[in-house]
Amino acid sequence: MGEKQPMKKITGSCLCDTVRFECDDSIESFHLCHCTQCQKVTGSSHASNLFTAVNNIQWLKGSASIKRYNVPGRNISNAFCGECGSALPYASLSGKALVIPAGCLDITPNIQPSSQIFYAERAPWFESAMVCKKYDSMPD
Repeated sequence: MGEKQPMKKITGSCLCDTVRFECDDSIESFHLCHCTQCQKVTGSSHASNLFTAVNNIQWLKGSASIKRYNVPGRNISNAFCGECGSALPYASLSGKALVIPAGCLDITPNIQPSSQIFYAERAPWFESAMVCKKYDSMPD
């Protein structure tokens, strides 16, 4: 039998590069979450979240700058850089998964979204946004 290949590492960071992390590329699932809390946290129609084992992270720098907010009365949380506000990985409140915002990764993950969750709560303009005119940069 061949030797087991080491797990590929993927890295991520916040916008200002105060916080950096790495994890194994053992992502279990990728969901687009349309819940109203994710809309508020992202300022967009949905959050793009990867899920992996809760201990699958190593903070390379800036962990003291990470802030966490737990939504009162809900089993929902998020983490972000205290300097620039970028979304960052966090352990779910249940402690069963590490949630990694896909946009904080330095590379494109080797997984595609598998579902859109809390779709009933989606932004009323979500479908029209998917078919509107597209530009490769800011239009004139």
